[in-house]
Order: sequence, then C-alpha cells, then structure tokens
Amino acid sequence: MTMTAEEHKARSSRSYKLILLFAMLSMTMMFAGLTSAFVVSKSRGDWLQNFQMPSAFYFSTLVIILCSINFVFVKKAIKKDDRKTTTTLLLTILALGLLFVYLQFQGFAEVKNAGYYFTGPGSNVTTTFLYVVAATHLVHLFGGIISLLIIIYNHFKQKYNSGQTLGIELGAMYWHFLDFLWIYLFLFLYFFK
Repeated sequence: MTMTAEEHKARSSRSYKLILLFAMLSMTMMFAGLTSAFVVSKSRGDWLQNFQMPSAFYFSTLVIILCSINFVFVKKAIKKDDRKTTTTLLLTILALGLLFVYLQFQGFAEVKNAGYYFTGPGSNVTTTFLYVVAATHLVHLFGGIISLLIIIYNHFKQKYNSGQTLGIELGAMYWHFLDFLWIYLFLFLYFFK
C-alpha cells in the first residue's frame, strides 16, 4: 500500500514532533537533576539563607512569557496566510529573546555587584547553583534563538503558509518549553531559598 503525499507529510510531522518531545524530555531530566542537587545542597552550612533573586530575573520572566504569547499569534497568523503579521511577530519574538539574554546577564551582574561571585574564593554554593541553572537555561535559549533565525529565514523564503506550518509549530513547541522551564526554575529558585 502506497502512502499519499498528505499521509507522508502527516507522518513526517509526527516524527519531527516526537523527536523534539524526546529532546525536551531529556532536557527536563537534566534540570530535574540540577534542582535535586540544589535541594540536597541547601542543607550545607555555607548555604546563603537570605539570598535575594536579582530583579532582572523578574523582568526576564515577563519577557519570555511574552515570547510564548507571540508564538501563539504567529501560528494563528500563518494559518491565515497573513505574512505581514507573521513577520512582525517573528521579529518581535527575536527581539524579546535577545532582551531575555540581556536581562539574564544583567541578573548575573546584580549578583556580582551584591558581592556574591559564581566561582573563586568569593563564591559560595548558592550563587554557583544559581549561575549553573540560569546559564544552562541560556544555552538552551541560544538553541531557541538559532531555531528562530532559521524559522525567520524560511519565512522570508516563503516556505510557510496555511498548509505548511511544521517549522513554526516546532519552534513554538520549543519556545513554550523554554518558557515553562524558566518559569519552573524561577519559581523554584524564588521559593526554595
């Protein structure tokens, strides 16, 4: 029995989404391990009990939520073949993603300016964990920015339309994952001091 082009497209789409889900699951397990180590290390005597979350992290949380919201609208716009709105929203997500990265580095600077260091003699386990968790998330966000640049490039090459949205759907899945992951990490770090 031969597959039709539509059946092949649907099967390919499911395969790509499944691969991405497995990748996100492995990333989730890595962050679960990091947060578990954080919980275990909290009982150490050198743990900072009064550490305050950098204010830039509050703003970066809002920014990454705006990225996900914009991706919802991107998917709606491309399904209506509204290329202009899709372009505007994709570029907005790119700007917001870069703003998130900037705010993360501002947060690191706030920690350093408060006299806490991530490595060396002036460091402690609390700030080192904060750095490792946030920096690991940033590495994954760089992957998201690269995928977003590819989506934008393909969009300008007119590879997406109401009948072909797979790249945008995969990008949206990954950005929603990054959003959820940062909110989880932020709340974990905020409440589990």
